[in-house]
Amino acid sequence: MIQFDEEMDELSSTHFDDLPDAIVQCILGHMKNARDVAACNCVSRRWKDSTAYVRSLFFPRNSFDNGTIDPDIGVGRMILSTVWLEELIIYCPFSTAGLARWISAKSNSLRHLELRMDTLNEKRPPEEDPKLLEEIPNKLDCIGAAKGLESLSLWGVLMCKTPKWGVFQKLRSLQIVGARLNDSALCDTLRACPHVKKLSLLSCDGLRSISIELPQLEECRLDFYGQGDCMLSLSSSKVHLLDVQGCSWIRLEQNHRLRNLSVANNAGKVYKVDFGKLPALEFLSIRGVQWCWSAVSSILQSASEVKHLVMKIEFSGDSNRLQPFPEIDLVEFFNNHPEMQTFEIQGAMFAAMCQRNSLKNLDPKFTIPCLEEVLITVRSPLNAEQKMSTLDSILKYSTKLRKMVIRVSKMKNCHTSADDFFEEICRFGLMNRGIVQIE
Repeated sequence: MIQFDEEMDELSSTHFDDLPDAIVQCILGHMKNARDVAACNCVSRRWKDSTAYVRSLFFPRNSFDNGTIDPDIGVGRMILSTVWLEELIIYCPFSTAGLARWISAKSNSLRHLELRMDTLNEKRPPEEDPKLLEEIPNKLDCIGAAKGLESLSLWGVLMCKTPKWGVFQKLRSLQIVGARLNDSALCDTLRACPHVKKLSLLSCDGLRSISIELPQLEECRLDFYGQGDCMLSLSSSKVHLLDVQGCSWIRLEQNHRLRNLSVANNAGKVYKVDFGKLPALEFLSIRGVQWCWSAVSSILQSASEVKHLVMKIEFSGDSNRLQPFPEIDLVEFFNNHPEMQTFEIQGAMFAAMCQRNSLKNLDPKFTIPCLEEVLITVRSPLNAEQKMSTLDSILKYSTKLRKMVIRVSKMKNCHTSADDFFEEICRFGLMNRGIVQIE
């Protein structure tokens, strides 16, 4: 032990400059932030030579806010000084000519590229500006020179025309955030990335109807701005995660391995969902302001083996008129989802489950066999007796229940019924302390 301590003391007293060049290059080569690299360049000639071996460069948005150097010059100088650059992240401003020069110079080594394009002004650029519209496709076209890319992320981009990329054979991850797109440009872009496994289109505007056919796709996250009326068709036999926001009509080819599914629409209405059978589905979340009941019942029927279920929809109705949900048979609902382990439901959907008393002629063998945790949000004192009966039934027939959270939210009612109902919930929580929690 004493000998080990002496060796450690000797090693810790070794000066950094005494290390071999290869070790110095390895240490400094792990830096990423451009500011740190620039600071090391000023220390000594040896450090400056070693920073040329960085494999990743990150330029924050305010990298050149002091105005002492032009961003293109500063960024270009550091990029071109590297020996083998694999990852490039640029959030600060840059020009089309600069990007073209940098990507062309590092096209053989570049594997991961992330760019804040800044071609949107508040996400809605002045489209009447011909110079801006001419500038944007050129910036996108530059990326096509990096044929070895494995991941590509673009922020704040206007894609009104198909970028001239050719085909990215090695690209596995594509992310586009805060973009203005049109249907044809997006479809052509996806065709240029035929082997993508992870696709994220987040905060994207301008899309109406898109078809995604990516045989290798495994994870897909889509978040569309607008009126919530986008139509989506997805085909991939390997997709296991699908998260969709802003679509009114969704169709997924039945040959899939979906395990995690989330569908939401906060701006429009979900008219139809077609996923076929969902035998492998473990997690399902359906959220939004209004869903047609046929869409709700269709997806619940398909997800009979789901283990984790979230239902947070405000209204039903097949027209533009917001309507309450039809009655939901509690016994039938849980019999149709026997594998459910966690369950979250709120407001109107929970009220619908309370409107039909199916417990009068209950089969004595009825149980909720796998349910362990449940979160219920209650918003109204209406039908208080039926709601309390439903709460009691879920607790009584769930043989493995460990936690029931009752969240009382927005129960604003001048009538004393609201106070009485809240007292009933509190009493229920006290009687089942250890399992029931009131929030």
